[in-house]
Amino acid sequence: GLPLMLPSKPNLADYYFNLIDGVLITGGDFDIDPKIYGEKKHKSVVHIDKQRTNFEIKMAKLALKKNKPILGICGGQQLLNIALNGSLIQHIDKTNIKHEQSQPRNKFSHKVQINLKSKLYKIVKKKEFRVNSAHHQAIKKVGKNLSVNAISEDGIIEGVELNNHKFFLGIQWHPEFLITPEDNLLMKDFVNNASHNK
Repeated sequence: GLPLMLPSKPNLADYYFNLIDGVLITGGDFDIDPKIYGEKKHKSVVHIDKQRTNFEIKMAKLALKKNKPILGICGGQQLLNIALNGSLIQHIDKTNIKHEQSQPRNKFSHKVQINLKSKLYKIVKKKEFRVNSAHHQAIKKVGKNLSVNAISEDGIIEGVELNNHKFFLGIQWHPEFLITPEDNLLMKDFVNNASHNK
C-alpha cells in the first residue's frame, strides 16, 4: 500500500476521493465537536478541529456511498460512528482499565473481546487479544447500521463495522504499531481490499 497524506480541504473531498483506492482515517490530538452529535461540550473537550472533522466526515460518507474500503483508527473510529449519526462518551469515567495508557504506544494496555460473527473475527481469527490504548473518548450510541465487533473488559466499544459494505471498519486501538499478529492481519486486509478496488 502506498500512503498518500491528504490535506483537510472539505471542498476538495470529491477530487481527493477519486485519486485513492481506500481511506484510512487516523486519530489525532483533538476531539470531534459535540455539537455535531447534539450534545453540550464536556469540560475535557478543549481542542477541536472543525475543518479536519468536516473533511473526514465527507470522506467517510463518500466511502459509504461508493463502497470504497475505509478504516478508522482511534479517533477515526469515533469519526466513522459520528458520520453515521452515532454519539460519543465525551470523557471515559475511571474504570479498571487505563484507556489513555502511560506506557509507550508499542506496548500492550488491555484485552479486547471480538464478536465471533464479525468481519473483524474473520480477519484476525482470534476471539481475544491484547491491544494498545490511547483515547479518553469512546462510542456511546452506535451509528446507523453499524455493529459492534470488539469490546474491552469494562464494556467500552473497541470496534465497529458495517455489514453491507466491502470494508467499513473502525478500531479504537492503534494497529499501525503492528505489535501483534492480529494488528498485522488487520492492516494487510485493509490494504488488500484497497488494492482490489480498481
